Amino acid sequence: MNDSVYVGKAGKDAALDRGWLLGHFKDAGDPRHSEDVEIKWGVHPPGDERLEWVKGEHRTALLVLISGRFRVELPGRSVLLEEQGDYVVWGRGVDHSWVAEEESVVLTVRWPSVPGYAVDEPGGAKVRG
Repeated sequence: MNDSVYVGKAGKDAALDRGWLLGHFKDAGDPRHSEDVEIKWGVHPPGDERLEWVKGEHRTALLVLISGRFRVELPGRSVLLEEQGDYVVWGRGVDHSWVAEEESVVLTVRWPSVPGYAVDEPGGAKVRG
């Protein structure tokens, strides 16, 4: 068995860490630990939205719609993803927020993977978003 290989199921594994499959927040010995990139399998009920805008962004992001209808809010622009495979990319320095207009599944890839973007959920839990 090679400890540098991990085989999983996105839906099941994502549910264990608020959607995150890969990134700096995984244990250092885990093959899913990376400071270069982070990947999220986001499953969002209708009306789910980011608790606050990301400001002072230091990452580049790619968000791909797998299913549903999902809106990404950017300064001066709102991007609606409504067909499977629709995607949006934004770079460093671009603030953003989002809302699931319908039940949605999205794949998010961000680089680099750096701490500092978790927000407090009501009740005190940290949510990486």
